[in-house]
Amino acid sequence: MKILKQIGIIFIICWVSLAVSRLLPFPFAPGIIGMIFVLVLLMAGILRIEHIREKSSFLLSNMAFFLVPAGVSVMNHLGLIGRNVLILAFICIVSTIITFAATALTVKALLLVMGRLSVRRAGAKDGGK
Repeated sequence: MKILKQIGIIFIICWVSLAVSRLLPFPFAPGIIGMIFVLVLLMAGILRIEHIREKSSFLLSNMAFFLVPAGVSVMNHLGLIGRNVLILAFICIVSTIITFAATALTVKALLLVMGRLSVRRAGAKDGGK
């Protein structure tokens, strides 16, 4: 019964995220909405990790199997990809550079914030001296 409960929770979250995605006035991936829902539910304490641990671990360990249809779809469109290979390569390179830069700037900003917080805490412990 525990497995059915976990599958039910995951399917309900997927269904709700799909419904929300269709209601939005702009395209947004239901998978991302589902991950946001899971995060919010976990942070709010409504959902505990034990509620979905086994089935989510199973799904993650078998993720390659779920990507087979996407791989087959890519193979069906090799002609289109071949005609646009330079554009696709350019997009991949630029998006990789942007991702690296955004990650580096985020880490730098977080380290700065964490450093300032530790200085404030140390000052508070010393009595503001």
